[in-house]
Amino acid sequence: MAWDLGGNMEEEIQRAILLRTLDPQQVDFLFPPYPQDHPLIVPKIGGDLLNRAGFGDPISGTDHPNGLPPISALWSIYRDQGLPLETVSERINKLDHFIGSGQGLGSNSWVVSGSRTVSGKPILANDPHLGIQMPSIWFQIGLHCHPKTTECPYELNGFSFAGVPGVVIGHNDRIAWGFTNVGPDVIDLYIEKVNPQNPNQYEVNGKWVDFETRQETIRIAGGKTKTIIVRISRHGPIISDTYGPLKDTIDPKDKTALPFRQKAGIALPDQYAIAMRWTALQPSEVFEAIWGFDKAQSWQEFRQAARGFAVPAQNLTYADVEGNIGYQMPGLVPIRKNGDGRLPVPGWNDDYEWTGFIPFDELPYALNPHSGYIVTANNRVPPWDYPYLITTDWDYGFRAQRIVTMIEQTNQKVDLATIQKMQGDDYDASAALIVPWLLKTPLNDPHLEEIRNILTNWDYQAKSDSGATALYEVFWAHLLQDTFADNLPKEYSPDGGDRWFIVMRSLIDQESSFWWDDQSTSDQIETREDILKRAFAEAVRQLEKKQGNNPAKWKWGALHTATFRNQSLGESGVGPIEALFNRGPYQTSGGSAIVNATGWDASKGFEVISVPSMRMIVDFSNLDASITVHTTGESGHAYHPHYVDMADLWRTIQYYPMWWDKESVVSHSQEHLHLIP
Repeated sequence: MAWDLGGNMEEEIQRAILLRTLDPQQVDFLFPPYPQDHPLIVPKIGGDLLNRAGFGDPISGTDHPNGLPPISALWSIYRDQGLPLETVSERINKLDHFIGSGQGLGSNSWVVSGSRTVSGKPILANDPHLGIQMPSIWFQIGLHCHPKTTECPYELNGFSFAGVPGVVIGHNDRIAWGFTNVGPDVIDLYIEKVNPQNPNQYEVNGKWVDFETRQETIRIAGGKTKTIIVRISRHGPIISDTYGPLKDTIDPKDKTALPFRQKAGIALPDQYAIAMRWTALQPSEVFEAIWGFDKAQSWQEFRQAARGFAVPAQNLTYADVEGNIGYQMPGLVPIRKNGDGRLPVPGWNDDYEWTGFIPFDELPYALNPHSGYIVTANNRVPPWDYPYLITTDWDYGFRAQRIVTMIEQTNQKVDLATIQKMQGDDYDASAALIVPWLLKTPLNDPHLEEIRNILTNWDYQAKSDSGATALYEVFWAHLLQDTFADNLPKEYSPDGGDRWFIVMRSLIDQESSFWWDDQSTSDQIETREDILKRAFAEAVRQLEKKQGNNPAKWKWGALHTATFRNQSLGESGVGPIEALFNRGPYQTSGGSAIVNATGWDASKGFEVISVPSMRMIVDFSNLDASITVHTTGESGHAYHPHYVDMADLWRTIQYYPMWWDKESVVSHSQEHLHLIP
């Protein structure tokens, strides 16, 4: 989980590679700062929290949070080292694919105080967004000591991972808590100068020192083994020997791959290696924090437990039986001597070292805000004047903005049904931005204009049975590719997520731009109108081919399907075996950067690749009335009745009771297993 949710290493590598073919200002455009009109989780640290869009006091005289310089300024890191920048004349045809945070990995969590609820008691909601898989990543459990004592202090209900001793997300008899990913920048890449005469040495402040080495033996199916030597610098393990996008040694069978030296736009020494420094590679006490949450009886005890939650840093939302609501950001977040983690940095001197970690007592928190709610959706956490850097790669806050809007615009106090409707909200903020421009673009084609009319009264809700949604989402995918694909390496084609929402928001009101012009057409310069028309025509052709010529029969869900694949045998490549273990496809609503976050990659297709992996709503007016659902089922055994019995509930935003009282649990049980010593 720490690796999946660990921050911006993917973006760090991507920026370094894009600098080969784009200038620094263009790279800045593709990685914009967090928008100042979107919500901050903690606009003021402590108590008087107003979680509203635009609230705060942005630093004047800068276009970047915390006054950080643009990539163009960071360029001096490499220029000043006196290292020549290499150039290549050919376009990058293919880059190695690598594991990263992934489209849609994030989460929603919000807590509403009793001042805004029907019951007068808090309600806490959480739906973590993770990669789609089979079986569900979550296992729902209860831990109840009878009687509850100091020696046996557990009385709780919630969700855990297989093999994890404790409830990760849930509630006990006094408090409830939820997680969303902060996404702090906790991984830095250091470029180490390697001794040309001795590959086992690297430079530190003008002297050659030995790498630490470790031999690893990897057992391979069939009885074979492979031995590798791991080199470790003072910054961490050398990963460029084996990690796809950083490797200089390319598989000769892959004739299109390029070594990192040739595809990166940053200067590199003649002999180099790249080390990874990561907070998760040092000892921590995460399980102590989990057990602390499980036992906590108050905000003070909960916050004390959070001190041990080192990685992956999570936005912790909180509520309790006394009516309190709160927020705490925990985790190890490095303080850098220089730089901001957006590019790999020289490691042969001390200029870019970590000097410590943000002290826990100075991490953002809030208790009982006057607004009566706290919303976290991977958006920017701290105030604009916060003195420490957490990351420059926040989620851009479209989900957070939508949740805040739904809370603030409701004309009545909320209950479980209200929160359930919010968790299933399918509002697509990109459509609200782009459709008005499309509607006023001359298409000069009666057939296309007639089809476009189905967007006229669309409410921008991405429902599975909606033809308007199908038309827009296919158009959105083509719009992104037609606008950016000619300027970017294939592996970095726009995936359609929140970053591309904000990039397109900055671009759409420009009639002419470098980005609109199609680099493959040397005889003309395309404008916004040209690209909108082209993308719409392509979308109509694609839908007519896939779903027929009658737009009334088009459905988003027919394209946007969720297939749950078993993590081992379900990805074997053997059709009959996969059919035994996998389930789907299921037609789904929602999409990327939508509250109902069924993420998809606009460069690859419409299939769901990340999901709200479970949904939980805890009601402190009656814990026995709390509700939940997760993606597939409680059993991991194919063809067991509970292997996939939740999937249809999940996709249609339905729930089942999260029984709490012993009488409720026993009376609704199907089977009992007693272990007697």
